[in-house]
Amino acid sequence: MSQTKVIAPLSGVVLEVNVSTGQSVSAGDLLFLLESMKVHVRVEAEHNGTIGPVIVKRGDAVKRGATLSTCDIDSGSTPPTKKQTKRIGANSLTASFKERQALSLDSAREEARQKRHAKGYLTARENLANLCDENTFQEYGQFAVAAQRQREDYETLKTDTAADGIITGVGKVNGQPTVFIINDYSVLAGTQGFFHHQKLDRILAIAKEQTLPVIMYTEGGGGRPGDTDVTIVNSGLQCASFGSWAGLSGRVPRIAVANGYNFAGNAALFGAADITIATQKSWIGMAGPAMIEGGGLGNFKPTDIGPIDVQASNGTVDIVAENETDAAVTAKRLLGYFNTPGSVNEQSYAWAANEQVELQSAMPENRRQTYDIRNLLQVIFDTDSFIELKKNIGGSIVTGLARIEGHSIGVLASDCAVLGGAIDVSAGEKAANFMRLCDQFSIPLLSLCDTPGFMVGPEHEAQGAVRRLAELFKVGAQISTPLYAVVLRKCYGLGAQALLGGSTQKPLYTVAWPSGEFGAMGLEGAVRLGFRKQLEAQTDPQQRQQLFDTLLEEQYQKGRATEVASVLEVDAVIDPVDTRSIIAARLAAHYS
Repeated sequence: MSQTKVIAPLSGVVLEVNVSTGQSVSAGDLLFLLESMKVHVRVEAEHNGTIGPVIVKRGDAVKRGATLSTCDIDSGSTPPTKKQTKRIGANSLTASFKERQALSLDSAREEARQKRHAKGYLTARENLANLCDENTFQEYGQFAVAAQRQREDYETLKTDTAADGIITGVGKVNGQPTVFIINDYSVLAGTQGFFHHQKLDRILAIAKEQTLPVIMYTEGGGGRPGDTDVTIVNSGLQCASFGSWAGLSGRVPRIAVANGYNFAGNAALFGAADITIATQKSWIGMAGPAMIEGGGLGNFKPTDIGPIDVQASNGTVDIVAENETDAAVTAKRLLGYFNTPGSVNEQSYAWAANEQVELQSAMPENRRQTYDIRNLLQVIFDTDSFIELKKNIGGSIVTGLARIEGHSIGVLASDCAVLGGAIDVSAGEKAANFMRLCDQFSIPLLSLCDTPGFMVGPEHEAQGAVRRLAELFKVGAQISTPLYAVVLRKCYGLGAQALLGGSTQKPLYTVAWPSGEFGAMGLEGAVRLGFRKQLEAQTDPQQRQQLFDTLLEEQYQKGRATEVASVLEVDAVIDPVDTRSIIAARLAAHYS
């Protein structure tokens, strides 16, 4: 029979002595219990045997390696290969944790889920599932509840105010790390409470620190006045959420999605995003019915305030989605155009393109005839890659994101079917904001120009045209992202210069189709202004028209693309079918 020592595995105090001299023990039996740094440590028998002299007693301080007792090992006894000590307490805690976690999930909130579905809406967690790659979401603050323990039963709050009305965390969209912020309207009408804002601030700080893009669903009724647990806040104006959200502008892409009622603070978050998507069933306003009534401005239904047709036509909404599912698809697709850390490499996108020979007949023979610019864009860019932004405002300039051979590019394109392509204040502001967005995230820009210039007239000047249209020149002068320009047809005056970033020399490559025509102003106006005396000298109306037509043709010939290229005002004249390959080569060099 051999003997072994029972030693202390670490320094501590003896809490329990569970054996005495001469006692028989089995491998795995608890002999002593020590406490060290508030942690209980078991000392168990390693063999079957008989305990020798017990050296310590309860309350003794021992050092690591000290002998507590000895054990005479029974012949044939071997150490156990695996200890089967039951962890009843640990298992109980895990089960309790899982039960608590489940209270914030849809499965425990069936009534709330049914109410959402009855309206044709999804739950917040269903929206999250539509956005986030499976099994990648790591949630922040899931166990939060509304700060209303003083007025409501805590157990009820765990389910009724799950996550305090906002789901926040980090996951992936098509493999790209992304921050998700999903306001939950089923919790107190999606209002923003004390812990709600703390969660929002925390995840915005994570987005800033790790340079992660953000997708936010903003449905909700604004600030919440009923958080009675918070007794040290009066106005709440120290809240940093709105400034933190706006402060991410230019740092990370921020996409906001509106559905249902989005009022007050929720609307402010929506409007401050880089790209805004709203469903057909959206109402967005800086104040809800209660605030409007409180201001003495009348009684209104929620559906009277900021309906989608209004907010799309005034530029608040960039893209109108059919429903929340469509909005999620659109948001995920948009995110892929931004070049951020962890984004999917452009070349991983499978792409196809139409036959470029279609561009040979894209421009009408009659220089005054309109054409569909969107059909032309579908040919130049990768198939189905063009996403238009702010389609319902500033129609003389089409703005959007597209791809050429998988590479992202921002698009500014004149639409001659709207105001003849003349740039009014809404089109100018739309274009300036879009150029700034692309510049912030180093997305190259392509300007497709066919404009007679800025919109003119007293009515337009009354809208602040001088100030508002000048923004195009300021932004064009400041951008550092690559700008390329293709003059499709008309390139006249200040409007054309603004659409090209300030001049034909601003783009890295300014080319024209053979149909391109250039001038300091529209040709007809230039002839009437520059040759007024000669025209007035012709008293015969027929002869005056003949002179006008002759002078107009001379001006047209002088401003033809090839003539302008001959004096180096543009870099090249190209065959329309080569447009895509020329831009593709430039983009490949930029992204390499």
